[in-house]
Amino acid sequence: MKVQERYYDEVFEFKGQWDMPSSCGLKLREVGGKTYVVVTELYQDNPGTSVTYAGRSLAEQICEAKGLKLDEVVYIECTPNTNSKLSFYDEEYFEVDFNADKQHMYRRLPVEEVKSILGNEAEV
Repeated sequence: MKVQERYYDEVFEFKGQWDMPSSCGLKLREVGGKTYVVVTELYQDNPGTSVTYAGRSLAEQICEAKGLKLDEVVYIECTPNTNSKLSFYDEEYFEVDFNADKQHMYRRLPVEEVKSILGNEAEV
């Protein structure tokens, strides 16, 4: 399950759970006065913790490395399309609110919203 490079501008190395070396795809976008941090799961190219399990820790590491403030960014997780027959490998984007309770932490983004952030880069 190789993730296409169109999903990320760079591979971001981070410390996952128990400081395990991990990596994700990363895009930063400025749209309408907001900074969007888009992390993409790399599956077989990630030796460690998934972006979902890394959660807030990953967001904090990205913000520290890129000179951003966590409370001033919109954090989005992407599960990329890997052309699998399994539906959980379909392309989806979720906005993550780390201050919300577990039930309301993730909001699946509609196609129009993803396209307004990523433009033609999104194939959703």
